[in-house]
Amino acid sequence: MGDELGGKILGASDQVTNFWLNLNFKNNPFAVLDILLVALIIYWGYLLIKETRAIRIFYGILMLALVMLLGQVLQLSAINFVLKYLVTMILVAIPIVFQPELRAFLEKLGRARIVTDFTHLRKSELDLVVDDIVKSAKLLAKNKTGALIVLAQKTGLKDFIETGIRLDSKLTPELLLTIFHPKTPLHDGAVIIGGNKVIAAGCTLPLSEDQFDYSIGTRHRAAAGLSEQTDAVIIVVSEERGTISVAYNGQLSREVSPKELEDFILAILHQKPSNKTKDENLEVKKLEEEIKKDDAK
Repeated sequence: MGDELGGKILGASDQVTNFWLNLNFKNNPFAVLDILLVALIIYWGYLLIKETRAIRIFYGILMLALVMLLGQVLQLSAINFVLKYLVTMILVAIPIVFQPELRAFLEKLGRARIVTDFTHLRKSELDLVVDDIVKSAKLLAKNKTGALIVLAQKTGLKDFIETGIRLDSKLTPELLLTIFHPKTPLHDGAVIIGGNKVIAAGCTLPLSEDQFDYSIGTRHRAAAGLSEQTDAVIIVVSEERGTISVAYNGQLSREVSPKELEDFILAILHQKPSNKTKDENLEVKKLEEEIKKDDAK
């Protein structure tokens, strides 16, 4: 059986080799251009869905493709039978599932990509950004001005950015106070911040499906809803009570102080996926528990 499996793997390898040989680089000078164009199209497509939630669906399809390849190499009859009919459904479903991304790809080909996270900032720059955000939240709470501020991280928020007005403006407390002023047209939506820029304003967020008490308003439900779907940090300022709340990882912590908010944001945004440590995870969990205890009081 080992020899048979090895022969199948070698056969697949030979097919790949024959593919490259048939390109005929010597007699066809455009063969290299052909490969580059295909690679570029694949790269553009990846960048397009990388900024959206569709990337998860893409990974699922990729895993299914690997299972199909494995089933053919090992001649797994049952798997091949199921996948044979599943492929047809997938081919029909792809244009439907990825319809927004496909339309955006055709309409906005070549459009510049917007940075929507904080990973490119140095620690000193990040501290200044967080200070501006906390200062803005404090002033908004003092004036009882309702606000919904989203701090984007790794999960793409392009779907939600497109529901508002793109600004791509430098983040300042004055800008945030102006946006959320009750007489401005964008004050009812959410502001999405990426790095040291306000990416968009007036954005619509998904409402949480969890059951909250009747004192929870639409802004708080929207903050909880987005935190359930993404890794963003969402800050809410209550228009009625003048209090600050923060939502993260599906949890909504209410009536936090500006200091607690600052410590919480810094603990999360200072974490890097490549070098996240247990101590950093414990620090975030500790802050979450402290805020929940204060909320319970």
